[in-house]
Amino acid sequence: MGAKRKSKMTMRRFGAVRQYRSGRWTASYIDPTGLRRRSDETFETKTDAEIWLSQVEADITRKSWRDPDAGAVNFEEYATKWVAERGVAPLTEELYVRLLRLHILPTLGGWDLDEITPPRVREWRTERLDTTGAATTVAKSYRLIKSILETAVDDELIRRNPCRIRGAGKETSASGQVATVQQVDALAEAIGIRWRLMVYLGAYGPMRPEEQAELRRKDVDVDNVTITVRRAAPELATGKRVEGPTKSEAGKRVVVLPEFLRLDLQRHLDWYAEKGPEGLLFVGEKKAPFRRSTFGRKWRKARAKVGMPDNFRFYDLRHTGHTLSTRSGATLKDTMVRAGQSTEKAALIYQHSDHERQKVVAGGLDQMVRAAREKAREQQKKGPGGAQVVRDV
Repeated sequence: MGAKRKSKMTMRRFGAVRQYRSGRWTASYIDPTGLRRRSDETFETKTDAEIWLSQVEADITRKSWRDPDAGAVNFEEYATKWVAERGVAPLTEELYVRLLRLHILPTLGGWDLDEITPPRVREWRTERLDTTGAATTVAKSYRLIKSILETAVDDELIRRNPCRIRGAGKETSASGQVATVQQVDALAEAIGIRWRLMVYLGAYGPMRPEEQAELRRKDVDVDNVTITVRRAAPELATGKRVEGPTKSEAGKRVVVLPEFLRLDLQRHLDWYAEKGPEGLLFVGEKKAPFRRSTFGRKWRKARAKVGMPDNFRFYDLRHTGHTLSTRSGATLKDTMVRAGQSTEKAALIYQHSDHERQKVVAGGLDQMVRAAREKAREQQKKGPGGAQVVRDV
């Protein structure tokens, strides 16, 4: 019988290579912390093993070496901690938790960070698109995964973000619809006199529902036709009303309203707002704070009554306001300040828009709405009109 083939090691200037009895090769080296590391794979030839060592040595020299075990962190644990540490608004945190629970963790939750590869991300996305058909939700989920793993790169737990699908985070939504002036008036009338101002502030503010929910009597200046947005009170899916700061610092703002809303402001203060400076601007028939669920039922009935499509959301009033402001001469920065929007990119690009400029924008809106209402009245005089409601100003 022939003698067994012995394993042999060859020392190098950096690291060492060793041949197993099987004929394959392995490599090892001393890492920057003083621990000996061995390659996770074996190599067919000695040259292949030495090339691998040379690459490791180059990483150490460039100070780009990372602990091979650093990525051995469970994705679910890391993602859960990531969300908790973001300090995002309650509605955003609720969205993140829901996306993780329903769309991300069932597939990726069991993997370690360094086990989530580009092919696995592609497989996850394909499965979600095929199973749910919800392209917008999948895009949101993909952006969340990418953000979490980008932090993992910054934490030096993984070398590179595996989310590399071009355009996967972009969403195409049916939202962003624009109503006409007459449609806004019709919705305001149909929803009832107690909530009419909320529709107008949504369109011509344009204010978020959670911002309107926290408006106080002291925030309204009828003389100057302005409203100061200081805080917000989003309502979570659980029904909990979370009073706190606005979505961003840009959300704290003074909104100059069109002149035609002066009478609506005064009437609402006289008839419906709670008493005292801290009194809520919008309360229900039983004097309870604004509730999204209750208002949602009224909104759907009003929308159906005036013949608006089922996918026209209250939030689309904001898009209506953006569009009408732009048509009245507002710049992109003007509309951003008016709506309380702010992004890092916009802060670098867009010019300043001060209070005087906002008065000009509000004046343009006022003229546009008055002209549209007058045109509608003239059309009604000429013959039978539709179901649109036109209010006097």
